[in-house]
Amino acid sequence: MDVIAEEMVPAWVDGRLVPVGKLEVHRRGLRHKAVSVFVMDGPRVLLQQRAMGKYHTPGLWTNTCCTHPRWDEDAAACATRRLREELGITGLDVAFADRLEYRADVGAGLIEHEVVDVFLARATAGLALAPDPAEVMATAWADLDALAADVAARPGRFTPWLRIYLAEHRTRIFGGL
Repeated sequence: MDVIAEEMVPAWVDGRLVPVGKLEVHRRGLRHKAVSVFVMDGPRVLLQQRAMGKYHTPGLWTNTCCTHPRWDEDAAACATRRLREELGITGLDVAFADRLEYRADVGAGLIEHEVVDVFLARATAGLALAPDPAEVMATAWADLDALAADVAARPGRFTPWLRIYLAEHRTRIFGGL
């Protein structure tokens, strides 16, 4: 299981944004801040398969990386940090694509209710990957259209948020590509 005990997430409680423990946020289904990143190489997107030790949705394929910002952390800085921490990716500029909100059951009695800042980053030639095995068990590049078809055909292989992004927000996220 990944270490989450002391990590605090910016969440809304009684209409105020306050720091709440990461696991408590998901147990209570609290609305909270999040960041998602898609690294693109033309029409191809870099995916990761979540490590089996993750506390929810282990082994499922998802976008390049995602996380919750620290209490006083800028969303773009958070996106850049997690690219480095999860995949060893450095030197990419992240560009804000959209802010979305979704709510999804992620299993084991946990709920994601995220206000998520979505970022796109363009892959550079020879992009080096060094996935953290505690976070990522595999990576793959997928054509965006083929990915959307695969997610629709075999949704159980993918995280709930990736399914939502592609089914409900694809044009908002990827419309400029």
